[in-house]
Formats: sequence, C-alpha cells, structure tokens
Amino acid sequence: MGDLETSSESVKASQPEPVEWADWSDEKLLDLRLCDLHLTVEGSQIAEQIRQLNDELAARGLRFRPHFWLSNEWFSPDGVPSIAVPFYLAHPRLAKLELAQMLEVEGGTANACMRILRHEAGHALENAYRLRRRRDRQVVFGRSTQSYPKYYTPKPYSKSYVMHLDMWYAQSHPDEDFAETFAVWLTPQSEWRQRYAGWPALKKLEYMDGLMTSLAGARPSVRTREQVDPISRLKRTLKEYYDEKRKRFGVDHPMFYDRDLRRLFSDQTAFKTNPTAASLINRLRKSIRRHVAKWTGEYQYTIDRLLDDMMRRCRELDLHVAGPEEQVKLEFTVLLTLQTMNYLHSGRHRVAL
Repeated sequence: MGDLETSSESVKASQPEPVEWADWSDEKLLDLRLCDLHLTVEGSQIAEQIRQLNDELAARGLRFRPHFWLSNEWFSPDGVPSIAVPFYLAHPRLAKLELAQMLEVEGGTANACMRILRHEAGHALENAYRLRRRRDRQVVFGRSTQSYPKYYTPKPYSKSYVMHLDMWYAQSHPDEDFAETFAVWLTPQSEWRQRYAGWPALKKLEYMDGLMTSLAGARPSVRTREQVDPISRLKRTLKEYYDEKRKRFGVDHPMFYDRDLRRLFSDQTAFKTNPTAASLINRLRKSIRRHVAKWTGEYQYTIDRLLDDMMRRCRELDLHVAGPEEQVKLEFTVLLTLQTMNYLHSGRHRVAL
C-alpha cells in the first residue's frame, strides 16, 4: 500500500476477536486500564463506517484517505492527516459501559458516527493539503491562529454558518467552521445549494466545492501516520477516565430556580398529600432528559446534573405536585429546556473542541 490516500482501505469489517472482559461486570471492567483493552480499529464495529467515508471521498474524486486509530475521544491532531476514534465504539460491551456512565454514546449509531467522521475528515484533509496556509481559505473562514475558546456562546439563528453537528459547532472557531462546511459538502444527497439558498453560509459551501474540485486527483503533501494518544499508551483505568469525563461535562456551579419551581409546584398544606415534586421529576427524568437533549443539543449528562440540582431544591423547599401530571410534565419540560439554554448561553457550557 504505502500511500496515505490508500492506507485506510485495509481497514476490514469482521467479527471482533473474543475478549475476556466482554462479560465482566461494570465494576470489574472499570478497574481495567485503557491500554489493557487490547483493541484496534481493524475488525471493530466502526470499520464499516470508515469504509463508507472512504467511498464518499472517492466519489468526490479525492485521493486522500485518513489514517485511523483508537484513543480516548474523537479528534484530528493539528498538522496530522489522521482521525482518532473513541475506544468505546470498537466493541459493544464498551458502548454499553459508555451509555451507563455518560447516559449516551457519542457516535453510537451509524448515522451519528458518519456525521462525526465527515467532520473530522474535514480537519484531517486540511492537514493533508496544508489548506490553513491558503490566503483564500483564511479570507472565507478566518485564521486558524485564532485561539480556541474555553467556552463560546452560539447564535442559534445565524445564517452565516452551516448546521451539521449539534451546538452550532461551526461557530466555535474558524477550523470548526471549515470542518463543518466540508462535512455538509461531503454528505451524499445533502442538497446544500437548496438548503442554504439565500444564506451567507452558501458562499462558504460554494468556495468548498471549488476548492475540493481543484484538489480532485491531487496527492496529499502531508502523509504522516503519526498517532497521538493511542489507546495502547493510555495507562488510566476506565474508572479514572469516566471520573474525569463526568467532571468535564458536569455543571460547574450550583443553580437556583426557586421562583420558577414555586410557580410550577406548591408548598401549601393543601397539597402535602400529593406526590413530591422531586419524586415526579425523578420518575420522568429519563424521557424528559432525552427530549431536552434532542432539542437543545446539550449533553444528556449535563442535563441530568441540572435535574439533580432541581430535585435537591424541590426537596429543600418541600414542594409537591399541585396540578394534573401531564400538564405539570409539559410545563416542567419547558422549564428545563429554558434552564438548559440559559446554561448554554451563560458561558458555562463546555465546548468539546
């Protein structure tokens, strides 16, 4: 093989090798170090999606094919034309553990995985052809030298950016704007000309179309297969990994909702025999959390922490249900959505860049 643009075609989809930890309990599995999972991309669950990505690149006339390896999260290292894939996508047992620990699996479905792969392929392709150095690219998307923010406050109604990943990701940095625009351009049947007609973002897509046409058939100038933080070198246990991850996606500061909670629930004696507000929220939390995550784009784990805080305040205020359950459920869902959006726009929202 030899060339980078063909190297990842060797990734084969097959039945994963049997592993001794597949039937372990969560408690036992969490004590295992990441490096001791002994996993590779080849033969893993994600191999089929990688092959699909390669097919999409080939259909566009691009010779570039990213190199892949397993790590602790999704990323494409600066200057490296490759993509790191989170280890939990390599085996169904690890995806199950990720779900138990974080309440969702980022990239856990074929469609979600492809969306992220196309985005990361945009970063990797920029590295492969050194596109960040181009003056025209800088004019259209901005300079890559701009500092990455710890936090950002997106503008949901802006039409200057495409919409691909959640959280209006293109707005966070010029490099993410490029990667998101590339992902929309690459997606089969995306009909981006019609979808973004009249938007300033259409000019970015038209630029991307012309740039990729000029690169069709061209060999990448950067073809290193360097791996950053491969799973084989990660010595942390799964428990340490998830402790850190939950801290990163949790709520930074306590939040208080007394006025809104008192409007929705009651501490009056007449309602003391009704179910407590905290018990109702706890019973409904899974379905409400999922719906609010869908419409806000926020991580379910973050929303779950907000729910914990709300339930704590309900208990402290001794609040009880004071109306029909379906109506209370609807109004509480609206309240949680608003609080989640306030959290997102407050500057406390963490950006996984």
